[in-house]
Amino acid sequence: MTSSDTKTLSPTRDAGSDRAAIRAPILLLCLESHRPFAPAARLSLVGLDEITFGRGAARSFERVPPRRLAVRVDDAWMSTNHARLGKVLGRFTIEDSGSKNGTRVNGEPVTRAALADGDLIELGRTFFVFREGLEVAPDDPPVVEVSSDGAKAPGLATLLPSLARAYETLGVIARATLPILVTGETGTGKEVTARAIHALSGRPGAYVAVNCGALPESLVEAELFGHRRGAFSDAKEDRPGLVRAADRGTLFLDEIGELRPPAQAALLRVLEEREVRPIGATSPVKVDVRFVSATNRGLERMVEAGTFRADLFHRLAGHRIELLPLRERREDLWLVAASLIERHAGADAARVRLHPSAARAMFEHVFPGNARELEKVLGAALALAAGGEVTLDHLPPWARGEAPAEEPATAANDGAGEPLREELVRLFREHKGNVSAVARVMGKARMQVQRWMKRYGIEPEAFKK
Repeated sequence: MTSSDTKTLSPTRDAGSDRAAIRAPILLLCLESHRPFAPAARLSLVGLDEITFGRGAARSFERVPPRRLAVRVDDAWMSTNHARLGKVLGRFTIEDSGSKNGTRVNGEPVTRAALADGDLIELGRTFFVFREGLEVAPDDPPVVEVSSDGAKAPGLATLLPSLARAYETLGVIARATLPILVTGETGTGKEVTARAIHALSGRPGAYVAVNCGALPESLVEAELFGHRRGAFSDAKEDRPGLVRAADRGTLFLDEIGELRPPAQAALLRVLEEREVRPIGATSPVKVDVRFVSATNRGLERMVEAGTFRADLFHRLAGHRIELLPLRERREDLWLVAASLIERHAGADAARVRLHPSAARAMFEHVFPGNARELEKVLGAALALAAGGEVTLDHLPPWARGEAPAEEPATAANDGAGEPLREELVRLFREHKGNVSAVARVMGKARMQVQRWMKRYGIEPEAFKK
């Protein structure tokens, strides 16, 4: 080949590079408390100078040239010309337009208020959350409506663009045979996600779930891999085991970090060889199983400590998805709640409605138990409401601002409280006096932070200058 025959190749273009995420101000319509099953919506504020809000015969989002968006909601408690959102000195500000029922920000009535990241806005019985800079793709549509029943699979509905992209990727991965590791705090919905993966996979076999932490150590391998009759004293008959029960389907291994080393070695062989040898059998049996594992423990730390096999970890973590706790996705609270309401209210789910004070209290609660705690709260509230409107009286004591028994009041001059006061001051300074932001960072309810403010004489206004 001569020099005249050669040429320099141009680098190929990454198709995904055109969708590199940017940070943008977003307004999220999270809940209409009089009809909680109405779709949520994500509104991009990019390129807008003003957003007006008012009551309409039906929900609508109308772009008005040159840089205005008119939002109409079917909310009888909202005035025809209720409020406007605009920029004042570079900051988004909400201003009431003389509405009958007023405008609230973080539960407080306002005529005009500069917004901070995470602020909760109430117009009539409709709740919005303002986010100062969420990561969005440049080609995302300006308005996106989201509903729990419109998700690709139950449990995969979200208003957060980054999480939506993670779910989109999960939908693609689900159709492959790659093992998936689901991580997250207790109660974040790991099994719901595993069921969604199975539903999206198109695999014709069964979905089989096993809690590895609940298996007796002496029977782990027999339960997972099966046994032949007579293999041990209690083996009265042949049993295929859970792995073979999930053939051509999905095996969900919950609490995978609890699996003991001998069973880890045997599971690794199944993953590598795609075959299982029942106890007492002389030859292996081929299997076609998709493995989904879940844990709320740090498997990487367990690998470093030598309590979990590194090779098994890498096999199980073909693709990973981390589920966010509810305190980090407050905007999705009622998307998560919708499926839980249907589970508890059944045919009466469409009649469920919430008083704004009850909805507000639930938005402000951090739900340390995540979706599991949310389900418990909703189940009790719906039972107590008996088909009527859910009010504060149907919710736990925290909803009414009552201090939990485990947090007794301490004197403001108690020396043990000084580190807490210093931490509060630091966070208020960092978040410019935003009580909701401080509560989220601390993983506490807004009401608890307000109690601490009163106890230690902290005025958030002093940090907004």
